[in-house]
Amino acid sequence: MYENAAYHRLVACGVRPSMQRLAIMNYLLDNATHPTVEEVHRHLVQKIPSLSRTTLYNTLRLFSEHGAAQMLTIDDHRVCYDGDIRPHVHFFCKKCGRVIDLFDVPAPSAVEVSDIDGNRMDEAQLYYRGVCVKCLEQE
Repeated sequence: MYENAAYHRLVACGVRPSMQRLAIMNYLLDNATHPTVEEVHRHLVQKIPSLSRTTLYNTLRLFSEHGAAQMLTIDDHRVCYDGDIRPHVHFFCKKCGRVIDLFDVPAPSAVEVSDIDGNRMDEAQLYYRGVCVKCLEQE
């Protein structure tokens, strides 16, 4: 099922499918954990030993630029990727480091506002920082 979804996502976003690109997109679609490049590499290199980090970085950037995946820059040390391209808000837990999807919170949209003070907006992201419910329960 995911292979078909991955193929259709790439084609719909104007990205030429290849074995490595399909494997990477499948991983993003199958893992809603907002993985980092290292996490994706650690998993996929077991199946594709020739997959380099450079190829992975370039592929994930390509996916982001074509709207096939979201690139989330949490801070200077953490960039993660989301295969769910529907507009939604994210929550970053400062304690455990998880990134959580918040679909019930209104998400900003670049379509709604394309011009701010003369600046053209191409995309909009919103994420909150705090402590997640699981970490709060452990305190």
